[in-house]
Amino acid sequence: MPRELLPSELLDIDEHWPVVSHRVLARGSKHTFVTDTVTTPDGSQIQREYILHFGAVGVIAWDDQDRIAVVLQYRHPVAHRLVEPPAGLLDFEGEDYLLGAQRELAEEAGLQATDWRVLVDLFTSPGASQESVRVLLARGLSHADAPEGFVATGEEASMELAWAPRAALVAAILAGRVQNPLLVAGVLALETARLTDSLDTLRTPDAPWPARVTREAQNQVLADGDPDRG
Repeated sequence: MPRELLPSELLDIDEHWPVVSHRVLARGSKHTFVTDTVTTPDGSQIQREYILHFGAVGVIAWDDQDRIAVVLQYRHPVAHRLVEPPAGLLDFEGEDYLLGAQRELAEEAGLQATDWRVLVDLFTSPGASQESVRVLLARGLSHADAPEGFVATGEEASMELAWAPRAALVAAILAGRVQNPLLVAGVLALETARLTDSLDTLRTPDAPWPARVTREAQNQVLADGDPDRG
């Protein structure tokens, strides 16, 4: 019979299995595809291929009319135009998470906010990618100009900004009509916080983000062991 975890045990644990070899398979404009040979606790070896990733931020922008700002964006790998929150990659290693979120909100939604909280942190595909994402709640919204020098290109050039009633968005998620992971996780976290009266006790934007510390440490280990690491 499986044991029942204690509340104190409900956490993801930083753990590093030894990497025997690390090899770059392909380099793209934003990501690098690598393969590692890893030694398991029983002494056997396994090979794992995955994507090195800077990480990203997403924003659930909730206004005083109980609406959430969304963008409609084409995503080529899944051949869908998705309903998504304003979101984007961190621009560089160590970028401040709040500044990244503020930039994406201004670029994609033309908005700024006076109240920022952390809704949820997540790994989007931990079996295949390093990507970790922090989804923030933005309130106290007002118009903002796009950051200086920003020009929408690629998919962003065809992106549409819209507003979605919060309750309708929750219903669409539960019905499986919208599937972007940042939207699903962020909106359901908002709904949970709203229904449990915990909006004002959500984490502040500078709250620790352990996944980022682990990623930096692991990548340093790989870099030390392989000068060709991407």
